[in-house]
Amino acid sequence: MKIQRVRERVVVRSGGDIATGTIFRLHQCGYRVLVLETSNPTAIRRTVSFSQAIFDGEMEIEDVVAVRCESLEDAQHIIEQNKIPVMVDSEGKCIPQYKPKLVVDGILAKKNLGTSKDMAPIVVGLGPGFYAGKDVHAVIETHRGHELGRVIYEGPALPNTGIPGVIGGRESERVNYSPADGKIIVYKDIESLVKEGEVIASVEGKPVVAQIDGMVRGMIQHGTTVFKGMKIADVDPRGEKVNCKTISDKARSIAGGVLEAFLHLDLKIK
Repeated sequence: MKIQRVRERVVVRSGGDIATGTIFRLHQCGYRVLVLETSNPTAIRRTVSFSQAIFDGEMEIEDVVAVRCESLEDAQHIIEQNKIPVMVDSEGKCIPQYKPKLVVDGILAKKNLGTSKDMAPIVVGLGPGFYAGKDVHAVIETHRGHELGRVIYEGPALPNTGIPGVIGGRESERVNYSPADGKIIVYKDIESLVKEGEVIASVEGKPVVAQIDGMVRGMIQHGTTVFKGMKIADVDPRGEKVNCKTISDKARSIAGGVLEAFLHLDLKIK
């Protein structure tokens, strides 16, 4: 079934896995979504990140296709094809020309990298680094737990704990960080089954070792320049391929919060 894109224009800054949940949901609801990315995206859950279109030209997730574009004119043609345009514009320079009703900052940098309320009638930030009522109109809680997906209209999200959420009974040991500055060489990409102690990648000759048994659910793009301490991989102890190919419960919950905030604030504008 082809959906006619007649609803408002939306810009989502970032096409990482969490932002992809929001992009997917707004697209499915008929909004004209434009994704803005960096020239070298660093998402690790690449198989469920529309940002991968920057590398591959196209990216399909759950039957929805994103396509890299080079201009707003190209973006419009892609939207008319019921697809999602992804464009390199990390600073959001095209936003005034595109004139979206909603801007979502889904960069998840734990700080505000330049998003402000004057970018659109409704501006929403995901997670820590934003203050609802000051630099954005609403903040969506991204911390796993009872508050996940909650819309905050005054104040910030919970502070970053630095501790990954629990999946399959494991938390910190699920995630790997770069042992050095330099380019990553990937040995075990997404969907690879690995054992605790197995080398899954290396950076400047220093090994990156799986800390648990499981399936590689996230791995940064081979050849990416990384820095010491940067999150580069994620091993899922559940070991199920479907978890590598579908949008997560966390991303979907946050997406619901974004849609709620958009519709709620839009009623106030009208």
